[in-house]
Amino acid sequence: MGIQMRRGVREGHRSEFDVRRTALGFVLLALLVCGAGLAARTVLESAGRHPVIAVASIVVLVAGAVALLRRRRSRRAAARAAAAAVETAYEVVDAALEEASAAEAAPVPVAVPEQARPVDYAAMDPYDFEEAVAGLCRRDGCPDVEVVGGAGDLGADVLATTPDGRRLVVQCKRYTSDNKVGSQDLQRFGGTCYAVHEAEVAVVVTTGEFTEPALDYAEQCGIVCVGLDELTAWSEGAAAPPWYAGAAVQPAEG
Repeated sequence: MGIQMRRGVREGHRSEFDVRRTALGFVLLALLVCGAGLAARTVLESAGRHPVIAVASIVVLVAGAVALLRRRRSRRAAARAAAAAVETAYEVVDAALEEASAAEAAPVPVAVPEQARPVDYAAMDPYDFEEAVAGLCRRDGCPDVEVVGGAGDLGADVLATTPDGRRLVVQCKRYTSDNKVGSQDLQRFGGTCYAVHEAEVAVVVTTGEFTEPALDYAEQCGIVCVGLDELTAWSEGAAAPPWYAGAAVQPAEG
């Protein structure tokens, strides 16, 4: 009958006690203990002979230890501050992005230009009315507008050159609504606008209306009649300037 062997022990691999290694370990331990004792004894003896140096050394060691601890703490505080700054920066960026998104989503108010008030030409005096008509001529491109109305004007109140180079002669009649421009007014203007002022475009502008005989005479002589409604449309840009309606027409003979 065979003899059973323990599983933990294999042939040729049994642990053996090494006397040399153990002795060497004890020797090294003894040397370390002796060295530490000698060092401590030397330090104590040196401190006894030189107490000032010993105290200074202890102070230096303690100060170094404290400085090292403070440095570690400062590094930790700096790291925490940096992390907090980064977090704050992210929060600021997120807030800015949210504001930008809200601004894009919000409807943009559209500025609506205020409607121009109509000019009350009937409330002007005759001189202001002439200046207003001259201003319309300048606005619409006449380069050399001149107000010449007054005594001895021979029917011309505004002289100018149209944008296409024709000589423009305008007579201004600031009348009330119940006072119409008659044929005699047109005849006096027709007798001077071409012969005296050498008009190529003759225009009569009034704040009132024209009589039918005045309109008939103006059509025969090629004079453009601008009543209050036409003047308002011209002023507001709803109608073309009157010189585009008046060609270079000379008065009919006879």
